[in-house]
Amino acid sequence: MPFTPLHMGPALVLKSVASASFSLTVFGWSQIVMDIQPLVVMLSGSGELHGWSHTIAGAALLGLLSAITGKYLSEVGLAIIRWQRFLPIKWKTAFLSAFLGTYSHVFIDSIMHVDVSPFYPLFDDNPFHGMVSTATLHQICIASAVIGGIICIVRDSKSKKA
Repeated sequence: MPFTPLHMGPALVLKSVASASFSLTVFGWSQIVMDIQPLVVMLSGSGELHGWSHTIAGAALLGLLSAITGKYLSEVGLAIIRWQRFLPIKWKTAFLSAFLGTYSHVFIDSIMHVDVSPFYPLFDDNPFHGMVSTATLHQICIASAVIGGIICIVRDSKSKKA
């Protein structure tokens, strides 16, 4: 299903470790961008569900798009939500977060969906499919969200006390 929140679990672990060097909002935006093509297929009823967007080449292109647009959307969105001064996201952080988002999306969906061909056009095989069961994959994503979330909360509460 497009726009699944499960992709955000591993991102919370990355945020807990990398803090300011990783943008959770740019990563999240890249997840949405990655699933626009499957959403169009679902709505139109034509095309490959996990087509070009779920390839390494597609992830590279969509990573660029996500970094450029996500940097600005995140900065404005976070300023509105927090009702505080504008906090810029470094370009390096935007690109790192976007590319981690798009490539991890391809990897996770490759494990779960048989129709993903991550290395297309080089070859059509999906060597990751079934690496772990879908249930196990979901458990890993949920557990990483809980662990990453706890670490972020503890880290943030310690920084506020200091």
